[in-house]
Amino acid sequence: MAEPSWWQRLNSGLKRTSAAIAGAIADLTVKRKLDAAMLEEIEEALIRADLGADLAAKIAAAIGQGRYDKAITADEVKAVLADEVEKVLSPVAQPLLIGAARPFTILVVGVNGSGKTTTIGKLSARYRAEGRKVMLAAGDTFRAAAIDQLKIWGERTGAAVVARDPGADAAGLAFEAFEAARREGIDVLLVDTAGRLQNKAALMEELSKVVRVLRKVDPAAPHAVLLVLDATVGQNALSQVEVFHKIAGVTGLAMTKLDGTARGGILVAIAAKHALPVHFIGVGEGVDDLAPFGAGDFARAIAGIEA
Repeated sequence: MAEPSWWQRLNSGLKRTSAAIAGAIADLTVKRKLDAAMLEEIEEALIRADLGADLAAKIAAAIGQGRYDKAITADEVKAVLADEVEKVLSPVAQPLLIGAARPFTILVVGVNGSGKTTTIGKLSARYRAEGRKVMLAAGDTFRAAAIDQLKIWGERTGAAVVARDPGADAAGLAFEAFEAARREGIDVLLVDTAGRLQNKAALMEELSKVVRVLRKVDPAAPHAVLLVLDATVGQNALSQVEVFHKIAGVTGLAMTKLDGTARGGILVAIAAKHALPVHFIGVGEGVDDLAPFGAGDFARAIAGIEA
């Protein structure tokens, strides 16, 4: 049997979100003309999917444009929804370009459990498949499991790994990894970090120290700061963007676990509020289930429009 295409995986991964929205739309549009009450209910369905109140109101207004007191089909509503969502997402759908700097250093940040280490492994596989030399730095030194997981990804993807014992200084490890990567002609250095948001002050200090140390060896490093977000946390993801942007100067986002939630609209709410580039989205555990973000495909999948 042929492997499912990315569109099929995306569509299936966003099924919980699209089913929640499409189910509400289908119920509302059956044998009814469009009125204020229907628009309000559509708006509420979009808010429940975590698209955010402002955007939900804007989409409802677009659906109502010129259609009051007329019969409207579920497909018409979905088409407007997809169009409005795509307008929000198009400006932020940007690839993570590997620049000329060597090693091109990507600092990967996010709370524990967001899928950071797995995302690093998947990116390592992607960059290795492109023929690049990759090194992984196990900078989440507080969790032995994160260090072990990164070593396994290194073996699986043929990437070098720099790791120390649990409890080691993360900034020192980042420095050591950068120097080793430069010596060995590495193309991409992916640096894992801790994500203990319970103690924001300690986390801020540790991350800012990692950034300071990297800048000593290369004033332009880190060349990208990728924030990994877990879609299942819904509105909490908005505050995570704020915290990590302030701490580490986030340059782009990857959103994981979109297949595990009916709240996939949170990505749209984040795009509307923060306008940070969205580089990757993940819809499963497989190594190919992390892919560059495309606005049109995501908008259609969230609206429940088949290919």
